[in-house]
Amino acid sequence: MAQPPLSSTAAPDVAAPAAAERLRAKKRAQARATLLRQTLRWHWISAAICLVGMFLFAVTGITLNHAGQIPATPKTIAREGVLPEGLRAELRRVEARSGQLPPATRDWLRKEMKIRVPDDGVEWAPGEAYVALPGPGSDGGVTIDTATGDVAFEQTRRGAVAYLNDLHKGRNTGPAWAWFIDIFAVACVVFCLTGLVLLQLHSKARPSTWPLVGAGLLIPLLLAIFLIH
Repeated sequence: MAQPPLSSTAAPDVAAPAAAERLRAKKRAQARATLLRQTLRWHWISAAICLVGMFLFAVTGITLNHAGQIPATPKTIAREGVLPEGLRAELRRVEARSGQLPPATRDWLRKEMKIRVPDDGVEWAPGEAYVALPGPGSDGGVTIDTATGDVAFEQTRRGAVAYLNDLHKGRNTGPAWAWFIDIFAVACVVFCLTGLVLLQLHSKARPSTWPLVGAGLLIPLLLAIFLIH
């Protein structure tokens, strides 16, 4: 008996799943390539932003950890002057209501004594105004006798290492540096997260990836649990 002819649609039916799988594999490869390209872009951009700051914070992390072993020679600067009578009268009126230093007094201190005094922060005592002037790596203040107008300024600087250590801690650095630390921290987070994605993308070709990542987590964790008291 003659056999019926094979359907002409059989071959396409067999080939369709293979073609669909190849298409899905191609899309997965394209998606992976896109993810890798974007991750690399964000990784190098965040690395460029973090580079100098990360170097600074790494070095000052060492100097802070060994602060007691690093010698420092504090240097004290002192200056004296006399506030003009016209400014003294205005200062006494402000003292009566415990206000802030008058702008004219601050301008005189800046021009004549080379002292930059903030708009607020004055402390009043009977016959005296005192403004603390802390800064990174330094401490100081200016005292004004409201009766005689005598002005005494003193500042102690603890050196470059102390200055950089205070930048690391954000101590007495002002709002601009505080903003820099926040932006730098965000860039570091982006750098770390994109690095984690890159580790994942390349981990199959690098078997030591996750053991090294695990060691980076486990070592400080064990130190914190067993050796920090």
